[in-house]
Amino acid sequence: MEFLQDILAAIGVVLNGIPQGLLALSMGFASVPTALGFGVGVIGCLLLGSVAPISFQAETIVLAGTMGKNMRERLSMVFFAGVTMAALGACGLLTAIVNFAGETVLNAMMAGVGLVLTKLALGMMKENKLVGITSVVTAVLVYFFLGQNLVYTIVISLVVSSAAAKLAGQDIGGGVGTAEKMGRLKLEKPIFNLSVLRGALALACLTVGANIAFGSITGGIAGASQNVDHLTIYSGLADAVSALFGGAPVEAIISATAGAPHPVTAGVLMMGIMAVILFCGLLPKIGKYVPSQSIAGFLLILGAVVTVPGNAAAAFAGTGAGDTIVAGVTMGVTAFTDPFFGMLAGIALKLLFGAGLGL
Repeated sequence: MEFLQDILAAIGVVLNGIPQGLLALSMGFASVPTALGFGVGVIGCLLLGSVAPISFQAETIVLAGTMGKNMRERLSMVFFAGVTMAALGACGLLTAIVNFAGETVLNAMMAGVGLVLTKLALGMMKENKLVGITSVVTAVLVYFFLGQNLVYTIVISLVVSSAAAKLAGQDIGGGVGTAEKMGRLKLEKPIFNLSVLRGALALACLTVGANIAFGSITGGIAGASQNVDHLTIYSGLADAVSALFGGAPVEAIISATAGAPHPVTAGVLMMGIMAVILFCGLLPKIGKYVPSQSIAGFLLILGAVVTVPGNAAAAFAGTGAGDTIVAGVTMGVTAFTDPFFGMLAGIALKLLFGAGLGL
């Protein structure tokens, strides 16, 4: 009976990840290579006894898929960010980074990322009004009237908006064409330039905040102490391996598998199932029936309702010198540029206030 609960929890998280996987495909990332990233996650969780699995994470996918001039630059950003994070985790530096940046800066940065997700959702509504608006309206109704459950929100809004597109006779298979062509395993040699450096640093900053927040929450659900450095090692390696062959980033998530009787087993099952789905090329086939804008409702809820309010409240609750200004600047700069410049601006202001700057 307990094993059945483990399986059900794993399947639930897989259902949660599929729409975000479709988002990754719509941004040009390949499905089959991403299976390698999930494989790294399986090995990492088994070897380290970690309760925090990795999967598709909308925040990182959006950031990685919208920076850089072309797909090769974006894959290079993910690769170098992954290598950097794995090195930081191996050296046990995550705690030191958090202590240096401070919770105000990290929370404000995450709130800024929430604004980025909201902006993307609104952009999708403009791209395809029928699908985008249907997705958003459905997501809002489901989220607020069915217990604020993100799994229900994603699945139902995706199905309803896809059905609306089908009934309207829209061509809904175009969103994953690039990813389908990239489905085979092919080495994508990384390049390095200033654009890649900026993107890698932005992704690394986002990952620092997400690993700490999501890893701690997942560990709390499981009633276990999650080692964030361990999570950073295997999530970083997963990103690097996946991107090296054209795949999407796979990051820490708040996983329902942590609530299963055997959280490590459930997490490994989830990643294994997702790896099989990706390796068999099933995700692009699903994508033929799902317009990319169908994810708009989920992104709006995740950004404007889930990510921004909680993180912004925590950021502006700081009692240190100039914390309110630090939070506002970090949040704004992140939203209008990227997490790296947002964190950099926040830390710079924090140091100035710490040195006695008075306004």
